[in-house]
Amino acid sequence: GGVLAASPVLPEDVPGEAMPGNIRRGRNFLAYLRTLGEFIKKSMKADQGFCSYPAQFMEKLKEETGIAEPKSLRFCYSRLDSLLRTLEVPDLDEFMPLQLVANFCTLLATYNKGFRVLFEPYDERRPHVGDPRLKLWCIDASIAMKPIFERFRNVIITSGTLSPPVLYEKILQFNPKLTASLEMRLSRKCFLPLIVTKGSDQVPISSRFELRDDKNCLKNYGDLLVQLCQIVPDGMVCFFTSYEYMEMIVSHWAKEEVGVLKNLLRYKLVFTETNDAVETSQSLSAFKKACDAGRGAIFFSVARGKVAEGIDFNDHYSRCVVMFGIPYLYTKSNELKKRAAFLKEERNIKMSEFIVFDALRQTSQCVGRAIRSKSDYGIMVFADVRYAKPDKREKLPKWVNQHLDPEHTNLSTDRAIQISRAFLQEASQPRIKEEEIGVTMFTCEQVEQIESRKNDVLDGGLDEKVRQGREAYKSKMNVTVKRETEVKPEINQELKVEIEPKIKKEPDISEPKVKTEASDASMDIDISH
Repeated sequence: GGVLAASPVLPEDVPGEAMPGNIRRGRNFLAYLRTLGEFIKKSMKADQGFCSYPAQFMEKLKEETGIAEPKSLRFCYSRLDSLLRTLEVPDLDEFMPLQLVANFCTLLATYNKGFRVLFEPYDERRPHVGDPRLKLWCIDASIAMKPIFERFRNVIITSGTLSPPVLYEKILQFNPKLTASLEMRLSRKCFLPLIVTKGSDQVPISSRFELRDDKNCLKNYGDLLVQLCQIVPDGMVCFFTSYEYMEMIVSHWAKEEVGVLKNLLRYKLVFTETNDAVETSQSLSAFKKACDAGRGAIFFSVARGKVAEGIDFNDHYSRCVVMFGIPYLYTKSNELKKRAAFLKEERNIKMSEFIVFDALRQTSQCVGRAIRSKSDYGIMVFADVRYAKPDKREKLPKWVNQHLDPEHTNLSTDRAIQISRAFLQEASQPRIKEEEIGVTMFTCEQVEQIESRKNDVLDGGLDEKVRQGREAYKSKMNVTVKRETEVKPEINQELKVEIEPKIKKEPDISEPKVKTEASDASMDIDISH
């Protein structure tokens, strides 16, 4: 079982020359891979982390192993692919670690600019736990987009979370000819964004470091969720800033004296996302079954996780999405420091600007799970006092700010529940499709106008010769259509047009009738051939 992963490099960077002779034989290639594997093992036993350019890492590889030819490294993926196919290996999953080594070496020898080799002996948030990681990390997103801009004349980038667009232009290195932020046209209000800043006791709620362990803050978060469970039907999805924060807050809710988790289970089942992809898939499946059965369920997930960016919670699977806190990146991370330095030097983007941009983009991704179609409806809850600040709100997508009532930007949990209850009573009413015509659906007149403008644009963009060719083609097609309306087959129609004038112009009265028919028959055969 299993499938070999596709080539890790971009199509135009795949080696086109002949494979080096030192890795053509299977034995030689395996010995080559073994040497690379031993070098990587040794590098990962270091006590101190490091960050270097790929060229610097390859220089170290040369000094310690004697492997000096980068060309052979570039062919690691293709040579391993060829070897496994030749041997007809039945279970490719067993060779996944070897594939990772081959992919790493291929990328290492292919790219230098915009990449870094990063090694961390442990997670900085848990320094007492050994967790060595060696990464080849792309810090320049424009590398992946550059081939697309070069290959296609027109490129349209659309998304519900491209806000603000100016930063995307800098990060991806392109100059757009047209930039537009479109509003959402709705025949009725189908989603409700709310910014909840405090609990019923007026204590602020936030995921900032100073308040993470505050019992009053955690209590207000729990009260908000329990009260939402009482009024929201079917499914709910809750996003946390990180796995650590989710584990901490759920553990607190599970305590007997707190009782939040116990109260939640009275109204809905609870499922969580984990680092394991299989467990997460099983939890998602059980979550949807509970919603389909009418029991109702809550799914606890993490921003930047699998669920936040790749799973649709359409219709009754997410009648409410809650974002607990703002999902900022870990500011002391080596990855963030290196990327921030690159963006500041190469793109003139400040670190603080990028951190806020990235956090609000992730927030938009999370809350966007609530609305997946124009017939869907749901509530979006931004549960953090910092969302009330104008500099945070203005970085949310336009379609969110468009429907964010100014009175809903600084709510307590009690007031948020009242507003949510009224919204759900109204939004759950049956849709009237007639009301959508001219708002979310085109009328017949609008469709005709669009088609007319499209034809005008197409005709206006053609030169005179092309336009004449199109007109000639249209007239020819009209003749063909006219012929097809007659009774005889198409081949006979063409013969009739070409043959009959000749027969009428040069009739041979002296010849017998039978001979004329034979002549016509022979003429038919010659032309058809």
